[in-house]
Formats: sequence, structure tokens, C-alpha cells
Amino acid sequence: MSKTLNEFTELFGLPDQAIDLEEIPWVPQGDRVWFKPVRFNLATGQWINLLKVKPGGAVNRHRHTGGQVMAYTMQGQWRYLERTWVAKPGTFVYEPPGDIHTLVVDGEEEMITLFILEGSIHYLDDQDQIIEQDDVFSKMKRYMEYCEKHNIEVKDLKF
Repeated sequence: MSKTLNEFTELFGLPDQAIDLEEIPWVPQGDRVWFKPVRFNLATGQWINLLKVKPGGAVNRHRHTGGQVMAYTMQGQWRYLERTWVAKPGTFVYEPPGDIHTLVVDGEEEMITLFILEGSIHYLDDQDQIIEQDDVFSKMKRYMEYCEKHNIEVKDLKF
């Protein structure tokens, strides 16, 4: 029996989801830095999260490998020490694979930015040696462990 494209898609497609981000906790990532996961794509290595950084906070110097990064600033301002631009609400940022930078928040307001990341992040020391790494699995693990430790329901954010 022949199926319409819609019927066929319903058999094999993933269901849509509406994720209430108020139900997802802010997970500590560093000093004055938190992330709130939105999605984990275990097939491609992509992850999507909100990043919140309080004034004076930073994401240490790092390099993105294995994919691009896209960001949309929702609140506050941030910049990379290695660049001249400043991202403010409404700013869209594209980063090619291999880009190296240090994210800082200088202003008086906390920054919240939606990041779509692919591949891995290598945190670097002053000699460009890798001192730590993040990827879809390490971010998912940190989220799940935080929820378990604080008795928060773990939402299924993977696909």
C-alpha cells in the first residue's frame, strides 16, 4: 500500500517538542558562568544551550574544532578579547571551525546568549596546549549529574 509523504514521514520522523526552558536548571560551568541545555544531537555532535555570564566572568581561551558555532545574544553584552566587535542584544555571531578566542563580559549586566555548537571545544593554556575539552557528551553528562545531585528531573533533550 502506498503512503503519502506525510504518512511516511510520521512513521520515521522524530516527534516535535516544545521545551519549557523554565524547567531546565542553569548548570554551573565556571566562575560566574552557567549553561542551560536546550538540545543534544548525539548523531552529529551538535549541542544547543543558553550561556549566562555574570559581569567580570569569562569563558577561558578556547578553540572550536569539528564544526561551526552560531550565537544570538539575548541580554547583556559580551566580546572576545581577540576581536574588536561587541555582541549586544540582537547580535548574531558566526564562528568558523578552528577559531580561537576568549569570551568576556565587561558590562554591568549579565549576558545571556543562545549558542549552537558543533564538534568540540578545546580549552587552551598560554602555550596552546589543551587543558580541558567539552563536547556534546561532556555537556550532557554535566547537566545530568547536576540534576541528579540536586534532585531535579532530567529532561530528555537528546535526539
